[in-house]
Amino acid sequence: MAAAAELSLLEKSLGLNKRNKYSAQGDRQIPVLQTNNGPSLTGLTTIAAHLVKQANKEYLLGSTAEEKAIVQQWLEYRVTQVDGHSSKNDIHTLLKDLNSYLEDKVYLTGYNFTLADILLYYGLHRFIVDLTVQEKEKYLNVSRWFCHIQHYPGIRQHLSSVVFIKNRLYTNSH
Repeated sequence: MAAAAELSLLEKSLGLNKRNKYSAQGDRQIPVLQTNNGPSLTGLTTIAAHLVKQANKEYLLGSTAEEKAIVQQWLEYRVTQVDGHSSKNDIHTLLKDLNSYLEDKVYLTGYNFTLADILLYYGLHRFIVDLTVQEKEKYLNVSRWFCHIQHYPGIRQHLSSVVFIKNRLYTNSH
């Protein structure tokens, strides 16, 4: 999904009525937002943080210094690790690492829903939608987290719903 489309989804989920116009620059199509009263903003995470502040929902950026750092870490992860990777091996490595990380967490920062969850959900959607039932079971923590985020009010919008089964088909027992 193009960054401009993600930012439009984010605007809507934040309840922002004034739709911004986005352009893209360079080969990597980095999003650019021209603000009314200042310089243009460049980059997915920079613009997303600006939109969160515009919507007066700063809690989505983290509530403690540690949580803010974790949100920033996952926003960087989204841009450096998820974007630009499209080989099946890269994605499976990424999902394996994320699955381990989410083992004892509800959200990326632990127990609070943040912008990091929203942008990682948008970034991973195109990959998760193509996983087989067996692959979703292999990444159970990612599947749980993803399912939870897609049901968060206003997040999924027009994106296709990814179906997860409630009972495991395959168990490790013989």
